[in-house]
This record gives sequence, C-alpha cells and structure tokens, in this order.
Amino acid sequence: MAQSLSKILLHCIFSTKNRTKLISPEFEDDLHGYIASICREYNSNAYKVGGINDHVHIACTLPRTITAAKLMEEVKGSTSKWMKRKSSRCSNFTWQKGYGVFSLGQSQVETLIKYIDNQKNRHLKISFKEAFLELLKKYEVEYDERYLWD
Repeated sequence: MAQSLSKILLHCIFSTKNRTKLISPEFEDDLHGYIASICREYNSNAYKVGGINDHVHIACTLPRTITAAKLMEEVKGSTSKWMKRKSSRCSNFTWQKGYGVFSLGQSQVETLIKYIDNQKNRHLKISFKEAFLELLKKYEVEYDERYLWD
C-alpha cells in the first residue's frame, strides 16, 4: 500500500490535581475550545470536549504520527499554562499527573458524545472517582487503586 491510513478513536479523561474545582463556568467553554484547537494542531479530530469543574473528557482521533501519551502531554501542558494566564485565581493550576485513554469503535462515538454532554447532570449523583472507577471497569482496565489518585 502506498499510503498509510488510520482512524483510532479515543476517550481521554484527566482531572485537576486532587480534583480541585478550578474550572469555573466562566472559563469552561474557552478551555474546551482551546483543547479542541490543540488537538487540531496535532491532526487529531476532537469530536467533543467537555467536563465539569474538576475534570475533562475528550472524544477524539489519535493521529497516526504521535502517541496518545504525546497528545495528552501537549493538551495538558498547554492548557495548564493557559489556565494560569487566564486568572490570578488559577495561578497554581495543575492537572493530575496521569490520565485515562481508552479506545472505542466508530459505532460508540455518538454514545460517548452524549456521555460527555451529560457530565453536569451525571456528577450531581456521582463523584469523579466513582465515575472513573466505573470507566476502568467498563473498559476492563487492570489497576492498583493506590496509584490512581494524586
């Protein structure tokens, strides 16, 4: 084959350090838009970016030219700097060290977009930790809870 083609779909999740509620409603839409622009810069199509005051979800493609780790490094690093410039209240803004990245099929994209759109309602009933543990179970990821939270 003369051309290299791929379409790898990802569900990416990361939270603020210690799940501190630093993403205020006044910055939320701009932050999500900025994340989508970083994805585009790396040839990733961000179908949906959303979340609440302590975490972010991204439904996107993984470009064939970089790793998921590199994409997360760029998104988290750039947005951390951006948040610190946005407001003096965010001068100590940092993301958690880790992240979750899960693969999905094309038929699951619309369901994931709805899931991301429903974050505000979902987290009225369930914490980030509970929801993340549910996702680890759903995606059948082995983990040691001692190392999940920072």
